[in-house]
Amino acid sequence: MMSRDVNWPPRSCDLTPLDYFLWGYVKSLVYVDKPQTLDHLEDNIRRVITDIRPQMLEKVIENWTSRLDDIRASRGSHMPEITFKM
Repeated sequence: MMSRDVNWPPRSCDLTPLDYFLWGYVKSLVYVDKPQTLDHLEDNIRRVITDIRPQMLEKVIENWTSRLDDIRASRGSHMPEITFKM
C-alpha cells in the first residue's frame, strides 16, 4: 500500500496484465448473456476466469515483456498506443 500520492504521468502505459488484459477480457464475456442477477453475474465471472487456458496466459506474458522492451526503448518519450495481440 502506498502511503503517499504518486504523480503518474498523463497517458501512462498500463503495464500490469490485469489492466491491459484481464479486466477487459472478462468484461467482454461476462455480459454476453445479459445476467439479470448478481448470482448469475458472479457465475459468469467464475466461468470466464476458469476457462482461461495456459496458452492464453503465455501470450499475455509475452506481450507484457514486449511492453517493457518498448517502454525501455522509448526512454520516457511518447509511446504509441499498445494493443494486446493474441
